[in-house]
Amino acid sequence: MDGRFVLFKNLVLNGYAAQTRTPGYQSGQTNLSAGLTFRSNWLDFEAEHRKIGPNFNPQVGFLERTDCVCDFADATFKARPEFAGVREMQFEGFIFHAPDTHGVVQTQEWQTTFRADFHNGSYTDDDIVDVFAQRLTLPFNIYKNVNIPVGVYNWTRHQLTYGTPQDRRLNVRFFERFGSYYNGRLNEFRVRASYRASEHLSFSVGPQWNRFRLPIADGTFSVVFGALETDYAFSRFLSLSTILQVDTANAQAASANIRLRWNYRPDSDLYVIYTAGQKFASLAAVSPAQFYENRFAIKFTYSWRP
Repeated sequence: MDGRFVLFKNLVLNGYAAQTRTPGYQSGQTNLSAGLTFRSNWLDFEAEHRKIGPNFNPQVGFLERTDCVCDFADATFKARPEFAGVREMQFEGFIFHAPDTHGVVQTQEWQTTFRADFHNGSYTDDDIVDVFAQRLTLPFNIYKNVNIPVGVYNWTRHQLTYGTPQDRRLNVRFFERFGSYYNGRLNEFRVRASYRASEHLSFSVGPQWNRFRLPIADGTFSVVFGALETDYAFSRFLSLSTILQVDTANAQAASANIRLRWNYRPDSDLYVIYTAGQKFASLAAVSPAQFYENRFAIKFTYSWRP
């Protein structure tokens, strides 16, 4: 059973109740939720309370976790000051507190964020502080043979993001996230640059460097991955894209993809795709299998009512 109630133009209440029955269990088989959403020109607010029993069994569908009393609240304040070319400023804070039904904290996160959009099209999106708490009941395989031991972990991270004006021939986005991570440290640095050489041709590159410093065996390592993309539009209906991807976590670290798209009628397309190179494996698999692939695919779509 679920319901949604629009009390005022800006205020919405929602909730649901679900129950399952599994042989051998007499309790802890419910899933209950209640929440509200408020939207206005100066404030967005969202809150939700969920209680999921340890024996709730949905059978089909997705459930993040059972045995949880999950509380979430998020508030975003918005302002449009008339100074320094700022179009809009936002201040956001949220908290997610998720102990089990016995009151033992399993996951918790709270964050404060500052955002600004400028009249020239540039922006910044910065997490002032992002604080995590997590209880691991099984070892966490984070990379190849690197495992985070069972235990309770607390860490704090920060983020800086800036993007140049999007209407320029060249635009760049910078992203840096840093701070503690599972009793160690993790630095993530990413750059995304796009260049429009002409009305038909454009290039983009997006490398990312992740540097782990964890106080466990083999816990000091770096992973670099990224992509170089070229796009050429012969017309509004026919385009060609090529992508070269690199991932240093794999033995053979490169893969290439070529895609031709023909939009032969509204909402109908023909794709011709060729892929060659390393099929990237999961970063968190012990001795993952390495595959080299050559793949040719054709995809045809047709809409009877475009």
